Amino acid sequence: MKQIRILLADDHTVMRRGLRLLLESHPEFGVVAEASDGRQAVEQAEATEPDVAVLDIAMPNLNGIEAAQRINAALPNTAIVILSMHSDEGYVLRALKAGAKGYLLKDSAEGDLIDAIQSVYDGKTFFSPEITKMLMEDYVREIRTRGSDDSYDLLTSREKEILQLLVELKSNKEIAHVLNLSLYTIETHRRNLHEKLNLHSLPELILYAVRKGVTL
Repeated sequence: MKQIRILLADDHTVMRRGLRLLLESHPEFGVVAEASDGRQAVEQAEATEPDVAVLDIAMPNLNGIEAAQRINAALPNTAIVILSMHSDEGYVLRALKAGAKGYLLKDSAEGDLIDAIQSVYDGKTFFSPEITKMLMEDYVREIRTRGSDDSYDLLTSREKEILQLLVELKSNKEIAHVLNLSLYTIETHRRNLHEKLNLHSLPELILYAVRKGVTL
């Protein structure tokens, strides 16, 4: 069985050691490098080319968001999980825009890290359950406050299908293959999807899907 190779980056030695012990209790995981700051995380990622990089958001020299951006640019096949104390949407969106596929609250890391790493390695997104719950509650509150219709209902069944595949991180070409449609048709549906939801990037679509429960 192929081991999932992991980089752990956190400036707190005790936290890093605990996560390493947790991961190495699972034979399918192997920690190939550690880092205590963002700059070192980028260097270690480039040296070891891990399958998954787990990055603390608040590190010295280079924060986790900046480190994620650099690692994603240099190693697009390395999936990134951000560890954070912050549960607000702004931080989650910044992490996604930097290339992260997972966002994990530190206080739930022990219970969720295994699932998070497996999910992003499999090409999916992962968010702490608390993050998902918060985003869904915020969305319901927003809809009630505005008294407006849910924009999700504006989507056709095909557009909903494409939204689901997009948040599973499939490319337009892969979606065209899955749905047996032309690339042009997928691009047209995707453009309509963005316009109807007034969302203009994949990170925004992913967050929207989490808020709607589409990814659950």
